[in-house]
Amino acid sequence: MLVFDYNLRCRPRSKVGEKGIREPVNVAYHDYTVNSEPQRVRDLLPSKAEASLENRFTVINVWRPIRGPVEVNPFAACDAHIIEENDWVLNDLIYRDRRGEDYSIVYNRGYRWLYFLRMIAQEVMLLKRYDSRRDAAAFTAHTAFDDPSSPPGAASRESIEVRTFAFFTSPARTSAFQLLD
Repeated sequence: MLVFDYNLRCRPRSKVGEKGIREPVNVAYHDYTVNSEPQRVRDLLPSKAEASLENRFTVINVWRPIRGPVEVNPFAACDAHIIEENDWVLNDLIYRDRRGEDYSIVYNRGYRWLYFLRMIAQEVMLLKRYDSRRDAAAFTAHTAFDDPSSPPGAASRESIEVRTFAFFTSPARTSAFQLLD
């Protein structure tokens, strides 16, 4: 398993320009695509990428509040088994040093959204963001949302999201992880 990125989110701290802090995202999206997820492995592990990509790999996000309970802009995830392939909308991402892609999703009344009510800092949500095995749910749309039950004057959400790669050792043994140096 390899940790490769993280996001700290807090709307008020982001609005005053605090370095490294971003706002919660109130649009349903998925961080990468079928093309950009393997490319991210190539970008971050150039000497080990092709060997690592020969077998199954997944990307798991670890999301948790820094403090809680979360009463404003809670984190929600869509049941990945319900989203149809043609519901994903490809978006180009242009960075200073690279190009990337992500997905947003079209509205569908049949989506089933899940979230933890008033999540506290001792609770963690794991989100499978990618799976190279094509017969598994590969992408999970997620978002922050305006919760109408938020009490007046509730503290803004402060959270951290850590992104990890998990590389499996062989196609037949999908339960064994390979640790990278």
